[in-house]
Amino acid sequence: MAAADEAELVHMVATCHAHDSGPIALRYPRGEGVGVDLPERGEALPIGKGRIVRRPEGARVALLSLGTRLAEAGKAADALEAEGIAVTVADARFAKPLDEALILDLAATHEVLITLEEGSVGGFGAMVLHLLAAKGALDAGRVRVRTLTLPDTYQDHNTPDAMYREAGLDAQSIAQTVRDTLPERKAGSSRLRLA
Repeated sequence: MAAADEAELVHMVATCHAHDSGPIALRYPRGEGVGVDLPERGEALPIGKGRIVRRPEGARVALLSLGTRLAEAGKAADALEAEGIAVTVADARFAKPLDEALILDLAATHEVLITLEEGSVGGFGAMVLHLLAAKGALDAGRVRVRTLTLPDTYQDHNTPDAMYREAGLDAQSIAQTVRDTLPERKAGSSRLRLA
């Protein structure tokens, strides 16, 4: 599990406490939270189930976050929606087991699927790609998938915001990845061409 914010962390600690049928792991976030209200009491989450945070009508793009990049995904979605690009934002919550139904739905109903994580190459995004390939979800070529991770290089110590910006995991970089990945707009569209 990887918590997106303070409230999710409370629920994930409760989930760890309630789980007794095998090992369970929680990525405990570092630094400041995003400032959400905390629940009085944590509730155990269904193991392996993510959540849709927002899904506007006609969304062409899905941002699937694991961990604390969810707030930046929301900011990127706000910026893109101001440009006329509807964006679904989802919180995977679990790297293992993956929420296969959620991931396959996002891939089937969006033109672009971007995964976000505070892990390195070969982590959550790779597991999502493996699932999509195994289930044939990439065969038709309908969805374009990009995985945003921490770089596979040494990053100099800096503020978290600066390091995320350098890694391309801030809202501006996420939005630019979406713009760069969207298929060309159809001829006759009044929107800008974003190929």
